[in-house]
Amino acid sequence: MAVGKDTFGTLHPVKGFRLGTTKAGVKKPDRRDLVVMEAAAGSTVAGVFTLNAFCAAPVHICKQHLEQTSGQAQEKLYLITNTGYANAGTGEPGMRNALAVCEGLAQQSGVALQSVLPFSTGVIGETLPVDRIVKGIPGALAALSEDGWSEAAHGIMTTDTRPKAVSVQLPLEGKTVTITGIAKGAGMIKPNMATMLGYVATDAAIGVALLKKLVKDAADLSFNAITIDGDTSTNDSCMLIATGQSGVAIKVEKPDNLELFAAALNDVFVQLAHAIVRDGEGATKFITVTVEQADSVEEAREVAYTVAHSPLVKTALFASDPNWGRILAAVGRANIDALDVSKVGLFLNDVLVAQAGALAPSYTEAAGAAEMQKEDIVIRIVLGRGATSANIYTTDFSYDYVKINADYRS
Repeated sequence: MAVGKDTFGTLHPVKGFRLGTTKAGVKKPDRRDLVVMEAAAGSTVAGVFTLNAFCAAPVHICKQHLEQTSGQAQEKLYLITNTGYANAGTGEPGMRNALAVCEGLAQQSGVALQSVLPFSTGVIGETLPVDRIVKGIPGALAALSEDGWSEAAHGIMTTDTRPKAVSVQLPLEGKTVTITGIAKGAGMIKPNMATMLGYVATDAAIGVALLKKLVKDAADLSFNAITIDGDTSTNDSCMLIATGQSGVAIKVEKPDNLELFAAALNDVFVQLAHAIVRDGEGATKFITVTVEQADSVEEAREVAYTVAHSPLVKTALFASDPNWGRILAAVGRANIDALDVSKVGLFLNDVLVAQAGALAPSYTEAAGAAEMQKEDIVIRIVLGRGATSANIYTTDFSYDYVKINADYRS
């Protein structure tokens, strides 16, 4: 079950970036479950990762390899992703297994060990089947293609019901710059960095320091503003790769180019983040929680997340029940100081529900119910405390969410 359209537009190839997907039988037979990505020598790479203290072995190894290469690929750079098993909560054996996968790809591609970045997603706490993954690498390498985005988007899925992919092109300096990305995630989504897994590549030339800033800023606007169930994964990783093969350099010294590129990049990230929410486990609605007139961004996000995480609010959304009292109750228990409820207003889409901390005289149950029937709903909360706003994107809670997670390991 998912909300909204299930197709994406043209996925433009990124010069210098190839993807290959294969069926390695990592956990289940006859499914695409192993993806290898190749970035040309000279590419730069940066990423943001989970803040979960139990972060997975591949997250540790990936961060180590990025530090060793300083984010600059002197030779071809490879990213390898397996589904089925997260290789998290596996201790030292998990670290050895993640390295063994890197060694397998390094040997078969002829690069140094630190030029391989590993990623895993799936069940936590189970041993990674290294042999099956390594045996699958030749198939993924043979499939490498600049047109391999769609297959890769399918190959990184777990409980996702559909792939997530976005591609944009923009004219800069008389040339065309491409940004294309894929992501996966449907549950255990409340990132403290990005999403469960996301890969975005561009053929612009970008230095490592600026690339790190761009990926962090984009993640904060997008993946760090979504939640399905309030759980932060052990494996969250989001990577941004710049191959430089368009001939266009993005630099701080070229502010106009930088502004245009950053806007396009942020758009790709936001679209991918929205796609994850729309495919949230059991989701029937796409919810935007907007908090306005807050004293700070942190305050606005605190209120928005409190509403977005409330099981009572999320189940009312599933039932299309305009139970506005549940929303006000969530606002009231948010961790902010000295909230003056007499200044609080609440809207469902454009319908004013509450003002001055109480039911608005103009509100009718029929009007509220009509808005709650819609697939896309904006819960707008006005705090009357300042001039700052923030958006958080979430879903409802349906019966299917419980079913999916009750059966996840079977």
